[in-house]
Amino acid sequence: MNAISKQTPGQQRTDDPAPSESDVANGKLTVRVLIVDDERLVREGIAALLALQPGIEVVGIAENGSDATELAWDPHPDVALMDVRMAGMDGIEAARLLRARAKVLMLTTFDDDDYIVRALRAGASGYLLKDLPAAELAQAVRLVHAGVDQYSATVSGRLAALVRPPFTAPTIELTPRELEVLRLVAGGAANREIARTMYLSEGTVKNHVSNILSRLGVRDRIQAAIYARDHGLI
Repeated sequence: MNAISKQTPGQQRTDDPAPSESDVANGKLTVRVLIVDDERLVREGIAALLALQPGIEVVGIAENGSDATELAWDPHPDVALMDVRMAGMDGIEAARLLRARAKVLMLTTFDDDDYIVRALRAGASGYLLKDLPAAELAQAVRLVHAGVDQYSATVSGRLAALVRPPFTAPTIELTPRELEVLRLVAGGAANREIARTMYLSEGTVKNHVSNILSRLGVRDRIQAAIYARDHGLI
């Protein structure tokens, strides 16, 4: 654990002007980073990699959330790179305590939905997985410092799924037999094939198809297949 100087808990730095997104993203301004991870090899490795990136200065490392919140830094960190699961105080609780003093960017191997939601509610400015290259991590740190939240692609997908309202299929009055005909139509079957599969006459199949098009409000078999797929009918 590296500390530079003491700082009163909860104290917020007010003397620094808001960073320009373009200047920070381009490495024109230096972003001071604290690295918090319970694995020594990992935190020291991240520190060594980030130290090689332009516009990044590693000002401290800590092995858990408790140590991170007790550290007093001078110069103060702009961004804390925080693991989630650590002995003692975890990264989520530490994020809640640190967010008044620094932007917190979660960096972990866990893409669990519960961790993601809890971290964001605790005030984290992003959630990244540890499989990204050092240059991309450095850019994410710069952007978070500039006020742009950062998420790994898989995390973004999980967030979208979490906030997307549950799908409700429209109420369409199709009989079980019509639904079966629709499934075969969507599969590309012609009337003759449908008739043979369902042991119906071609005339009966034509009537079913006509009723299906009318009830779905579509023009032809292709539109019926697309509608059925998009609305969860097949």
